[in-house]
Amino acid sequence: MSQIVISDQEFSQFQRFIYETAGITLSAAKKALVGGRLAKRLQQRQINSYGAYFRLLASGEAPGEVQAAVDLLTTNETYFFREMKHFELLRDVVSSPRPGTEPFRVWSAASSTGEEAYSIAMVLADRLSRSAWEVVGSDISARVLEKARLGHYPLDRATHIPPDYLKRYCLRGHGSQEGTLLVERNLRNRVQFLPVNLNQPLPALGSFDVVFLRNVMIYFNQETKQQVVARILSLVKPGGYFLIGHSETLNGISDAVQALAPSIYQKPRV
Repeated sequence: MSQIVISDQEFSQFQRFIYETAGITLSAAKKALVGGRLAKRLQQRQINSYGAYFRLLASGEAPGEVQAAVDLLTTNETYFFREMKHFELLRDVVSSPRPGTEPFRVWSAASSTGEEAYSIAMVLADRLSRSAWEVVGSDISARVLEKARLGHYPLDRATHIPPDYLKRYCLRGHGSQEGTLLVERNLRNRVQFLPVNLNQPLPALGSFDVVFLRNVMIYFNQETKQQVVARILSLVKPGGYFLIGHSETLNGISDAVQALAPSIYQKPRV
Protein backbone atom coordinates (compact mmCIF):
# COMPACT_ATOMS: atom_id res chain seq x y z
CA MET A 1 0.00 0.00 0.00
CA SER A 2 1.45 3.37 -0.97
CA GLN A 3 1.84 6.01 1.71
CA ILE A 4 -1.47 7.68 2.54
CA VAL A 5 -1.49 11.42 3.25
CA ILE A 6 -3.93 12.90 5.77
CA SER A 7 -5.86 15.89 4.36
CA ASP A 8 -6.76 19.03 6.28
CA GLN A 9 -10.40 17.92 6.37
CA GLU A 10 -9.48 14.47 7.70
CA PHE A 11 -7.18 16.00 10.31
CA SER A 12 -10.02 18.25 11.49
CA GLN A 13 -12.18 15.14 11.96
CA PHE A 14 -9.57 13.61 14.26
CA GLN A 15 -9.13 16.91 16.08
CA ARG A 16 -12.84 16.80 16.87
CA PHE A 17 -12.71 13.08 17.72
CA ILE A 18 -9.95 13.35 20.33
CA TYR A 19 -11.43 16.55 21.80
CA GLU A 20 -14.86 14.97 22.23
CA THR A 21 -13.38 11.72 23.56
CA ALA A 22 -10.58 12.94 25.81
CA GLY A 23 -10.88 16.73 25.98
CA ILE A 24 -7.52 17.10 24.22
CA THR A 25 -7.03 20.03 21.87
CA LEU A 26 -4.66 19.31 18.95
CA SER A 27 -3.14 22.31 17.21
CA ALA A 28 -2.59 22.42 13.44
CA ALA A 29 1.09 21.68 14.14
CA LYS A 30 0.07 18.14 15.22
CA LYS A 31 -1.22 17.14 11.76
CA ALA A 32 1.89 15.16 10.81
CA LEU A 33 1.97 13.48 14.24
CA VAL A 34 -1.66 12.35 13.90
CA GLY A 35 -1.04 11.02 10.40
CA GLY A 36 2.09 9.19 11.48
CA ARG A 37 0.58 7.61 14.58
CA LEU A 38 -2.54 6.36 12.78
CA ALA A 39 -0.82 5.18 9.58
CA LYS A 40 -0.02 1.70 10.92
CA ARG A 41 -3.65 1.18 11.98
CA LEU A 42 -4.81 1.97 8.46
CA GLN A 43 -2.36 -0.61 7.10
CA GLN A 44 -3.39 -3.25 9.64
CA ARG A 45 -7.08 -2.72 8.90
CA GLN A 46 -6.43 -2.45 5.14
CA ILE A 47 -8.17 0.91 5.02
CA ASN A 48 -7.13 3.22 2.19
CA SER A 49 -7.89 6.66 3.65
CA TYR A 50 -7.96 8.50 6.96
CA GLY A 51 -11.53 9.52 6.19
CA ALA A 52 -12.60 5.87 5.91
CA TYR A 53 -10.84 5.11 9.19
CA PHE A 54 -12.65 7.99 10.87
CA ARG A 55 -15.97 6.68 9.57
CA LEU A 56 -15.17 3.31 11.15
CA LEU A 57 -14.55 5.01 14.50
CA ALA A 58 -17.73 7.07 14.22
CA SER A 59 -19.90 4.10 13.22
CA GLY A 60 -20.00 2.65 16.74
CA GLU A 61 -19.28 -0.79 15.26
CA ALA A 62 -15.67 -1.03 16.48
CA PRO A 63 -15.31 0.14 20.11
CA GLY A 64 -11.98 -1.68 20.38
CA GLU A 65 -10.67 0.36 17.46
CA VAL A 66 -11.82 3.58 19.14
CA GLN A 67 -9.70 2.62 22.17
CA ALA A 68 -6.75 1.84 19.89
CA ALA A 69 -7.02 5.27 18.25
CA VAL A 70 -7.27 7.00 21.64
CA ASP A 71 -4.18 5.09 22.81
CA LEU A 72 -2.18 6.24 19.80
CA LEU A 73 -3.24 9.88 20.05
CA THR A 74 -2.76 10.31 23.81
CA THR A 75 0.38 8.33 24.67
CA ASN A 76 3.27 10.39 26.06
CA GLU A 77 6.79 9.42 27.07
CA THR A 78 7.77 9.82 30.70
CA TYR A 79 10.49 8.68 33.09
CA PHE A 80 11.10 7.97 36.79
CA PHE A 81 11.32 10.86 39.26
CA ARG A 82 10.52 13.50 36.66
CA GLU A 83 10.53 16.99 38.26
CA MET A 84 12.34 15.90 41.42
CA LYS A 85 11.17 18.74 43.65
CA HIS A 86 7.69 17.20 43.72
CA PHE A 87 9.12 13.99 45.16
CA GLU A 88 11.13 15.98 47.69
CA LEU A 89 7.86 17.59 48.78
CA LEU A 90 6.22 14.17 48.98
CA ARG A 91 9.04 12.89 51.20
CA ASP A 92 8.62 15.89 53.51
CA VAL A 93 4.84 15.50 53.69
CA VAL A 94 4.87 11.79 54.53
CA SER A 95 7.68 12.29 57.05
CA SER A 96 5.56 14.75 59.06
CA PRO A 97 3.31 13.47 61.86
CA ARG A 98 -0.26 12.88 60.69
CA PRO A 99 -3.45 12.58 62.73
CA GLY A 100 -5.59 9.47 62.43
CA THR A 101 -4.88 6.01 61.07
CA GLU A 102 -6.22 6.27 57.51
CA PRO A 103 -3.87 5.11 54.73
CA PHE A 104 -1.83 7.83 53.06
CA ARG A 105 -3.23 7.89 49.52
CA VAL A 106 -1.66 9.34 46.36
CA TRP A 107 -3.17 9.49 42.87
CA SER A 108 -1.10 9.68 39.70
CA ALA A 109 -3.97 10.96 37.57
CA ALA A 110 -2.26 10.71 34.18
CA SER A 111 0.16 7.91 34.88
CA SER A 112 0.99 6.90 31.30
CA THR A 113 3.26 3.84 31.42
CA GLY A 114 3.57 3.98 35.21
CA GLU A 115 6.95 5.54 35.97
CA GLU A 116 5.38 8.37 37.99
CA ALA A 117 3.19 6.01 40.05
CA TYR A 118 6.12 3.73 40.85
CA SER A 119 8.30 6.72 41.76
CA ILE A 120 5.60 7.75 44.24
CA ALA A 121 5.42 4.20 45.59
CA MET A 122 9.19 4.10 46.18
CA VAL A 123 8.98 7.23 48.31
CA LEU A 124 6.03 5.91 50.31
CA ALA A 125 7.61 2.47 50.80
CA ASP A 126 10.78 4.15 52.06
CA ARG A 127 9.15 6.66 54.41
CA LEU A 128 5.98 4.81 55.46
CA SER A 129 7.27 1.26 55.75
CA ARG A 130 5.33 0.70 58.98
CA SER A 131 2.22 2.63 57.97
CA ALA A 132 -0.62 1.98 55.53
CA TRP A 133 -0.39 3.65 52.14
CA GLU A 134 -1.96 3.35 48.70
CA VAL A 135 -1.03 4.54 45.21
CA VAL A 136 -3.54 4.74 42.35
CA GLY A 137 -2.36 5.30 38.79
CA SER A 138 -4.85 6.11 36.05
CA ASP A 139 -4.83 6.88 32.35
CA ILE A 140 -7.27 6.99 29.45
CA SER A 141 -5.07 4.62 27.42
CA ALA A 142 -5.60 0.90 27.99
CA ARG A 143 -2.33 0.13 26.20
CA VAL A 144 -0.13 2.19 28.51
CA LEU A 145 -1.90 0.78 31.57
CA GLU A 146 -0.97 -2.73 30.45
CA LYS A 147 2.68 -1.63 30.26
CA ALA A 148 2.40 0.05 33.66
CA ARG A 149 1.15 -3.11 35.33
CA LEU A 150 4.13 -5.05 33.99
CA GLY A 151 6.59 -2.56 35.52
CA HIS A 152 9.24 -3.49 32.92
CA TYR A 153 11.20 -0.57 31.40
CA PRO A 154 14.26 0.35 29.35
CA LEU A 155 17.13 1.06 31.72
CA ASP A 156 17.57 4.58 30.34
CA ARG A 157 14.26 5.54 32.03
CA ALA A 158 15.97 4.98 35.40
CA THR A 159 18.54 7.79 35.19
CA HIS A 160 16.86 9.85 37.93
CA ILE A 161 16.00 7.03 40.36
CA PRO A 162 18.03 7.60 43.57
CA PRO A 163 20.69 4.86 43.74
CA ASP A 164 19.35 3.49 47.03
CA TYR A 165 15.84 3.17 45.57
CA LEU A 166 17.21 1.57 42.41
CA LYS A 167 18.95 -1.07 44.52
CA ARG A 168 15.98 -1.72 46.82
CA TYR A 169 13.01 -1.56 44.47
CA CYS A 170 14.26 -2.53 40.99
CA LEU A 171 15.78 -5.61 39.38
CA ARG A 172 18.33 -5.18 36.60
CA GLY A 173 17.82 -7.35 33.53
CA HIS A 174 20.41 -9.91 32.42
CA GLY A 175 20.84 -12.00 29.31
CA SER A 176 17.88 -11.45 26.98
CA GLN A 177 16.63 -8.71 29.35
CA GLU A 178 19.91 -6.78 29.33
CA GLY A 179 19.29 -3.03 29.22
CA THR A 180 15.99 -3.21 31.10
CA LEU A 181 14.74 -3.00 34.67
CA LEU A 182 11.78 -4.59 36.44
CA VAL A 183 10.06 -2.92 39.37
CA GLU A 184 10.20 -5.33 42.30
CA ARG A 185 7.04 -7.46 42.68
CA ASN A 186 6.04 -6.32 46.18
CA LEU A 187 6.12 -2.69 45.08
CA ARG A 188 4.20 -3.44 41.87
CA ASN A 189 1.51 -5.11 43.95
CA ARG A 190 1.05 -1.94 46.01
CA VAL A 191 0.12 0.19 42.98
CA GLN A 192 -3.36 -0.07 41.45
CA PHE A 193 -3.75 1.00 37.81
CA LEU A 194 -7.22 1.96 36.57
CA PRO A 195 -8.69 3.30 33.30
CA VAL A 196 -9.99 6.82 33.94
CA ASN A 197 -11.08 9.46 31.44
CA LEU A 198 -10.56 12.82 33.18
CA ASN A 199 -12.93 14.43 30.69
CA GLN A 200 -15.88 12.48 32.12
CA PRO A 201 -17.40 12.09 35.61
CA LEU A 202 -14.86 10.29 37.77
CA PRO A 203 -15.41 6.79 39.16
CA ALA A 204 -15.52 6.19 42.92
CA LEU A 205 -11.82 6.55 43.71
CA GLY A 206 -12.03 7.84 47.27
CA SER A 207 -10.11 10.86 48.53
CA PHE A 208 -6.38 11.56 48.33
CA ASP A 209 -3.66 13.27 50.35
CA VAL A 210 -1.68 14.12 47.20
CA VAL A 211 -2.66 14.19 43.53
CA PHE A 212 -0.21 14.45 40.64
CA LEU A 213 -1.67 15.90 37.41
CA ARG A 214 1.45 16.88 35.54
CA ASN A 215 2.02 17.91 31.93
CA VAL A 216 -1.58 17.13 30.97
CA MET A 217 -3.38 20.46 31.04
CA ILE A 218 -1.22 21.71 28.18
CA TYR A 219 -3.42 19.54 25.92
CA PHE A 220 -6.72 21.02 27.19
CA ASN A 221 -8.48 24.27 26.32
CA GLN A 222 -9.43 26.66 29.13
CA GLU A 223 -12.94 25.30 29.68
CA THR A 224 -11.74 21.69 29.79
CA LYS A 225 -8.95 22.62 32.20
CA GLN A 226 -11.48 24.17 34.57
CA GLN A 227 -13.76 21.13 34.42
CA VAL A 228 -11.00 18.56 34.85
CA VAL A 229 -9.33 20.42 37.73
CA ALA A 230 -12.67 20.87 39.53
CA ARG A 231 -13.38 17.13 39.29
CA ILE A 232 -9.95 16.20 40.61
CA LEU A 233 -9.86 18.76 43.41
CA SER A 234 -13.14 17.37 44.73
CA LEU A 235 -11.13 14.25 45.65
CA VAL A 236 -8.25 16.08 47.37
CA LYS A 237 -8.52 15.98 51.15
CA PRO A 238 -8.53 19.28 53.07
CA GLY A 239 -4.88 20.13 53.62
CA GLY A 240 -3.92 17.85 50.73
CA TYR A 241 -1.62 18.74 47.84
CA PHE A 242 -2.18 19.12 44.10
CA LEU A 243 0.90 18.99 41.86
CA ILE A 244 1.00 20.07 38.21
CA GLY A 245 3.73 20.41 35.58
CA HIS A 246 6.36 23.12 35.87
CA SER A 247 5.13 24.73 32.66
CA GLU A 248 1.52 24.81 33.89
CA THR A 249 -0.49 27.10 36.18
CA LEU A 250 -3.91 27.22 37.81
CA ASN A 251 -4.23 30.99 37.28
CA GLY A 252 -7.70 31.58 35.88
CA ILE A 253 -8.53 27.88 36.27
CA SER A 254 -9.25 27.35 39.97
CA ASP A 255 -9.12 29.29 43.22
CA ALA A 256 -9.99 26.24 45.34
CA VAL A 257 -6.32 25.68 46.24
CA GLN A 258 -3.50 27.94 47.36
CA ALA A 259 -0.18 28.22 45.53
CA LEU A 260 2.77 27.27 47.75
CA ALA A 261 5.35 27.41 44.96
CA PRO A 262 5.26 27.16 41.16
CA SER A 263 3.35 23.95 40.26
CA ILE A 264 2.63 23.12 43.95
CA TYR A 265 -0.80 23.82 45.44
CA GLN A 266 -2.51 22.98 48.72
CA LYS A 267 -6.20 22.70 49.52
CA PRO A 268 -7.14 24.79 52.57
CA ARG A 269 -7.81 22.90 55.76
CA VAL A 270 -11.40 23.05 56.97
